[in-house]
Amino acid sequence: MMIYLNTIILSIVQALTEFLPVSSSGHLIIVHRILDSGILNTASFDVFLHAGSLLAVIIYFWPEIIKISKNLVVDLKTKNFKHNFLLFIVVAILPAVLVGYFLEDFIEELRSPLIVASALIFGSIIFILAERFFKINKDLKNLNFKDSIIIGLMQCLAFIPGMSRSGITIVGGMQRGLSRIEAAKFSFLMAIPLLFGAGLKKIIDISFLDINHFKIYILGFLISFVFSILAIKILMKLLQNRYGLYSFAVYRLIIAIIILIFLS
Repeated sequence: MMIYLNTIILSIVQALTEFLPVSSSGHLIIVHRILDSGILNTASFDVFLHAGSLLAVIIYFWPEIIKISKNLVVDLKTKNFKHNFLLFIVVAILPAVLVGYFLEDFIEELRSPLIVASALIFGSIIFILAERFFKINKDLKNLNFKDSIIIGLMQCLAFIPGMSRSGITIVGGMQRGLSRIEAAKFSFLMAIPLLFGAGLKKIIDISFLDINHFKIYILGFLISFVFSILAIKILMKLLQNRYGLYSFAVYRLIIAIIILIFLS
């Protein structure tokens, strides 16, 4: 029975912190220290959690995905890709793909409580500065290749445990003049190929899938899906109010203090 309770807790934490700009690595450090993870701290379990999150993003942003697909068909006919949104997404994720591929071993060495706590604090400062200075509020129709490249380069900071991929890409979009909501949309659409790639890599790394724990995997997938949808809705709602990223900055500081006091 305990394994099911741990599965529920870990899946909820993973799903919520995957998309809310509060750092999944920071929370998972705490959760893994508290829980007796066992089978839950494996690539097999991670694949199902990633699959749940991926499905959630696809369903939530399905209208946007359809629109992008239709525009791609038009661009293919006209051979005009200057404002093709799919191309912008590809350009934006390339830096992260390259950094993740070539620096994977180095990134794994960064997973210490002190680094996570420091990144949580640094990210909070970035959030506050973004809210203070980036207020142009363009929409995605104004996005260009330069914007995509810069957002993609900023996303590479998310490889530092504690930074938050969603948070730093939203800040990157705001720095390029996008509103919080439009920056968040671009961040989530970027997450689709990245989650798919991360899941595929983990599948390749898996030596075998333990059928005896299949119920655990399915439970994790379902919980991840439901709470990923919830996390997306919460974030999009909170980004509409005047506090924006401020509330997440405060929360990140609290988590950083907890890690420094109890886990370092």
